[in-house]
Amino acid sequence: MKNNRKNTWIFLMISMMFLSSACSQEKATVKKKPNILYIMADDHTTQAFGIYGSRLAKLNPTPVIDKLAKDGVIFDNCFVNNSICVPSRAAIITGQRAQTNGVIDLEGSLRPENQYLPIEMGALGYQTAIIGKWHLHEEPAAFDYYKVLPVQGKYFNPDFRVKGNGQWPDNIEHTVGHSSDVITNSTLDWLKNERDPNKPFFLMHHFKAPHDDFENAPRYDDYLKDEFIPEPESLYDNKNNGSVATRGQNDSLTRIIGSSVSRRNLIRNQAMNIYADSSIYKNYRDADKIAASEYIPFNNTPEEQKITKKVYQDYLKKYLRCVKGVDDNVKRIIDYLDKEGLLENTIIVYTGDQGFMLGEHDYIDKRWMYEESMRMPFIVRYPKGIKSGIRTDAIINNTDFAPTFIEMAGGKVPDYMQGHSFKEILETGKEPENWQQATYYRYWMHLAHKHGNPAHFGIRTKKYKLIFFYGRYWVDTDNPDATWNKNSWGNDFTRKTPVAWELYDLEKDPKEMNNLYNDPAYNNIIDSLKVELITIREQLNETDKNYPHIQKVIDEHWND
Repeated sequence: MKNNRKNTWIFLMISMMFLSSACSQEKATVKKKPNILYIMADDHTTQAFGIYGSRLAKLNPTPVIDKLAKDGVIFDNCFVNNSICVPSRAAIITGQRAQTNGVIDLEGSLRPENQYLPIEMGALGYQTAIIGKWHLHEEPAAFDYYKVLPVQGKYFNPDFRVKGNGQWPDNIEHTVGHSSDVITNSTLDWLKNERDPNKPFFLMHHFKAPHDDFENAPRYDDYLKDEFIPEPESLYDNKNNGSVATRGQNDSLTRIIGSSVSRRNLIRNQAMNIYADSSIYKNYRDADKIAASEYIPFNNTPEEQKITKKVYQDYLKKYLRCVKGVDDNVKRIIDYLDKEGLLENTIIVYTGDQGFMLGEHDYIDKRWMYEESMRMPFIVRYPKGIKSGIRTDAIINNTDFAPTFIEMAGGKVPDYMQGHSFKEILETGKEPENWQQATYYRYWMHLAHKHGNPAHFGIRTKKYKLIFFYGRYWVDTDNPDATWNKNSWGNDFTRKTPVAWELYDLEKDPKEMNNLYNDPAYNNIIDSLKVELITIREQLNETDKNYPHIQKVIDEHWND
């Protein structure tokens, strides 16, 4: 009897030891999962980096981020699905395209149950947080913690909506300082005081900067003060870029299409910010009321070029001062992770929510399918699992981010996500067999926000870009005679603009200065790209079957 009790006691002790060991191993396994820090700046375009080798690289605008990039992987062909804030962010959070996640413009929103990325990361044992710009209107309740700017937020003394601080959207916290500093302060505070050390973290740190209108912290007022900022050649001469859709017959629409650095665009140009109260600008006050037929092509005289040069220098310096503030604040985060021993087990991603036009083709803002607007910077550093010094031209887009993070965290990509994980590319620098060789783009907001960009879609491969400008606003299929609730867009978006195609040979013409659509030598390439475009639109649920008046235009002009 005593032996039986003794054996039972020994068995219980051994069992407890095994259980304790198993729990310790499980806990250790959780701890070994990499943290993921996703840093995204608003409108930080590839031209404003050193590593992307643009005309601005010699100014060394991003030394900290460049160092981060050289320690990891640099993507040269990362693209946005729609170069505007809300749809881009929705694609990142859902891993889905616009017509699947329902966010096609700036008024789109994501309900908590559709905030898939934090949901999936939470299910994998991650503590999730988002700090900074959110812009998806609904409460980011799927995150364990949030502290986000209301809509666009302010550059100085920004307010935040904070989880646990009352009911959305009245859960406001007031702060003092420049947004880039304050957002970083908030991230560091979360890492120090809110982070659960027993869990890996998934933290989205979103800067407001360098979104326009640019406002830098005062300490950067003299940064680049005496520097001459290199200009793009196309600022003064756009050559054969564009089409009748973007320029009109005999350049008649250049006065209203594409917001400009120069005074070319009568409705919105950067010169307005300098000369708004000056006699040099007085003739442009009511330009948006002028009928399109009355526009006279812009006379780019030496005097106008002198004005443009001054405006451009002011515009770029303000932008780059905001970028400098972002770069310095990234260093603060890296230094903290290093000090706390977290750096080596943290996957650090740096990107922008889209590209941005910095005077190329005399354009400002984004929205275009042109390279500077469509291309996203994308770098990843993770010493434990990614070799340094990798550079890849593999095509990825922002719907691929969520699947990749999920797989890097040890999960399986859900079937409802349309993006693809590029984990293998991160680890090997090589494209998997059958990796995507093209990406699809769609800008819906026809002539919106006084920027004057016509609606368009297209396909981008490594060698070519084919764009279709269909020149129409869309209507509700349940009420074809009424437009949707888009009055907040500004502009007369019901106006139709010319329909046209554009083709660019990106190997020969990387700056897209020569539209080759009417060159017979490219007929076979155009035919092949159109077939691919039809296929990719169907695969991604991005057709116009719900927009019959747009489909009618497509059918009528597909073979133009």
